[in-house]
Amino acid sequence: MIKYTKKSRALALIGGLVLTAVVAAPVMAQRDPAYAAARAAGKIGEKPDGYLGFVTAPSPAIKALVEDINIKRKAAYTRKAQETNSTVEQFAFTSGCNLIMRTVPGEKYQTPSGTWNTRDSSDPVRDSRCP
Repeated sequence: MIKYTKKSRALALIGGLVLTAVVAAPVMAQRDPAYAAARAAGKIGEKPDGYLGFVTAPSPAIKALVEDINIKRKAAYTRKAQETNSTVEQFAFTSGCNLIMRTVPGEKYQTPSGTWNTRDSSDPVRDSRCP
């Protein structure tokens, strides 16, 4: 019999609920052509903490776009963290793991060491704590 701790149950619940936040934020953002163009050009990418980051120095428009998306993500993470009795940071981290896994070849993502990689056909380099 597998023994679950309070932490492992919370992480499992977070993993299941994170799909809502993971799917909603990128889908809404991808409706913006500027977001899609910046992502395709490798100017922005997914970070392990669940937020978008700047791979290169952003234009004011890209900076405003990413800040808006990150504010919306934090609001979603905050709601979901309250629902799952976890912290915003825990929920955001799990979301980051999933968002990085969902990148497609050619897109940028940040590794646990802080370097930016371009996704290829292999699995991305993710934090060992990722579910």
